[in-house]
Amino acid sequence: MDFYNLIRYPVLSEKGTKLKETDNKILLKVDINANKKQIKKAVEKTLNVKVVTVRTLRMRGKIKRVGRFEGKRPDWKKAIVTLAPGEKVEFFEGL
Repeated sequence: MDFYNLIRYPVLSEKGTKLKETDNKILLKVDINANKKQIKKAVEKTLNVKVVTVRTLRMRGKIKRVGRFEGKRPDWKKAIVTLAPGEKVEFFEGL
């Protein structure tokens, strides 16, 4: 699996911002078939930081309605990546 296709994009939310500021953790949306070891290697190679732990969650897609028609958003996977003390990602600092 290609490391650049493994990480989709950062999850920018209030919870993610609080985790980044207090616990040095970042939230990422990742490929649904990726495991923790692959996510750790991908983050270390692409963002040039040292990763301590990776926690993953399978998020279910929400059910949405448009008039009388009902559909479902796709399921996705969220990764909570804990960075080593002193490490930070420059990309997230301005957000």
